[in-house]
Amino acid sequence: MAQYAIIMFLAGVGIPLLAALNAALGTRIGSPAAAATVLFVVAFAASLAVALWTGPQAFARMAGAPKHLYTAGLLVAFYVLSITFIAPHFGVGNAVFFVLIGQLFSAAAIDHYGLFGARVSPLEFKRALGIGIMALGVWVTQRA
Repeated sequence: MAQYAIIMFLAGVGIPLLAALNAALGTRIGSPAAAATVLFVVAFAASLAVALWTGPQAFARMAGAPKHLYTAGLLVAFYVLSITFIAPHFGVGNAVFFVLIGQLFSAAAIDHYGLFGARVSPLEFKRALGIGIMALGVWVTQRA
């Protein structure tokens, strides 16, 4: 379990870096949408390389997957486009603050109801309190 925590910590470190780097690229080239496109091309190449290396047979099973599962691509596009447009005007910290708050609430709902095959983890008082404390902590870091 520790390796999962470390990987997800590093992914979390990457979110503000992604926001800052892509926002800077968008500002420098004068097009946040073009910067997002570049990001997706690089991400596509990296993902394709890993998929081909770890098990290309998964591509054959894609046709049988429920179509609603593909909306995840739209959500990541929305995130990247919105953070690339907004971070230069709102600040990376402020933008990521609202992303984190949204993640806390969304993750709690997904876990509570076991949506999309997620492991069910009911939102009991202690867990809700912990999420509230985390949200408050994120808020405090942006108010300083």
